[in-house]
Amino acid sequence: MTKSDVLVSDRLLSHAPTTVASTRLLWLLGPALVAGVAYLDPGNVASNMTAGARYGYLLVWVVVAGNVMAWLIQYLSAKLGIVTGTSLPEILGLRMKRPLARRMYWLQAELVAMATDLAEIIGGAVALNLLFNLPLIWGGIITGTISMFVLMVQSRRGPRIFERVIIALMLIIVVGFMAGVFLSPPDGGSVLSGLVPRFEGSNSVLLAASILGATIMPHAIYAHSSLARDRFPEWQGVVATRRLLWATKWDVTIAMAIAGTVNLAILLLAASALQGVDGTDTLQGAYAALQNTLGPAIATTFAIGLLASGLASTSVGAYAGAEIMHGLLHIRVPLLLRRLVTLIPALVILGAGFDPTEALVLSQVVLSFGIPFALIPLVWLTAQRGILGTFANRWFTTTAGIICALALVALNVVLLVLVFTGA
Repeated sequence: MTKSDVLVSDRLLSHAPTTVASTRLLWLLGPALVAGVAYLDPGNVASNMTAGARYGYLLVWVVVAGNVMAWLIQYLSAKLGIVTGTSLPEILGLRMKRPLARRMYWLQAELVAMATDLAEIIGGAVALNLLFNLPLIWGGIITGTISMFVLMVQSRRGPRIFERVIIALMLIIVVGFMAGVFLSPPDGGSVLSGLVPRFEGSNSVLLAASILGATIMPHAIYAHSSLARDRFPEWQGVVATRRLLWATKWDVTIAMAIAGTVNLAILLLAASALQGVDGTDTLQGAYAALQNTLGPAIATTFAIGLLASGLASTSVGAYAGAEIMHGLLHIRVPLLLRRLVTLIPALVILGAGFDPTEALVLSQVVLSFGIPFALIPLVWLTAQRGILGTFANRWFTTTAGIICALALVALNVVLLVLVFTGA
């Protein structure tokens, strides 16, 4: 029996607290909403906006399918943290006996975390440039600095206050990205036709991989188990665990409903108002086009939503990166120090003058290749009765997880073939 198995057994054999029955559902919500911010980061905005502007309603089905898969994945991650009292990186760190294997796994996870941070810092920098005409490099520095203050809330005030800050930013994101859809509603027939799975060349596959990488974020898979672990440390025992898992289903459903609706709204807005307009496949061009077609108020609201997206998601991304390093390498790096280190690649790209939207889209492709490394172990671990006991996945849940993993791996293989063969 491994150390993680012992941790689970001790947790499940503990007595449930007497306050379980009287606890309200609302008090139990939160971890999924924080993890769900990862699904509303600037990478999502760039990928969905570019997809809608270039291909109209073609990739609607990708956004919908990605959100359905994300529900299952995030629930499994939260379940792992709640039942075992340990995070996914921690369990993998305990079960990987060979140091080299553990370090190599950490390296790919770290690259994913850095790609995430890159997208979020760039998104915040672009938003500040649009709102205040700040140079991108200064926008990146300001975004990183503000995120440090948000992380200080998590370090000093605990997960509950951190949740409230992130959820407040999420509300700003929702308003910012959905306002334009009400002024430029999409065509219903076109939306329905976009639910039919299909592609149009390698570039549409690249964008599909980018959308999935932005939707099913590997660092969100790692982070959710940690957030659930930290949020309910005193809840132990079978009765309490069942209560938490029931509440978690609602938590994940609400979070994914919000994220899915906003992501779909971004794509539909671009498809209905920006398709065929020159330059709308960049965030700056989309902002200018929104200003010209729907007015400065909608464009400003969009930019404010983008800024809130960058601030919230980069804070969650830094939290995830610290948990990945701690779990796999058994090294606890202060969040603020890690924030400073991971800020450097984004500032280098901003300072070098690389197209920010292109960098955002490519970062999401990198994320899509990191998904199997997080998802396959998650599905396998949550299917083991030796780890989760009576809360292990049922056969149909495991089957659904395997199908999600295979679909995502297949998409990445097709993407490589199309891109490198020039199809």
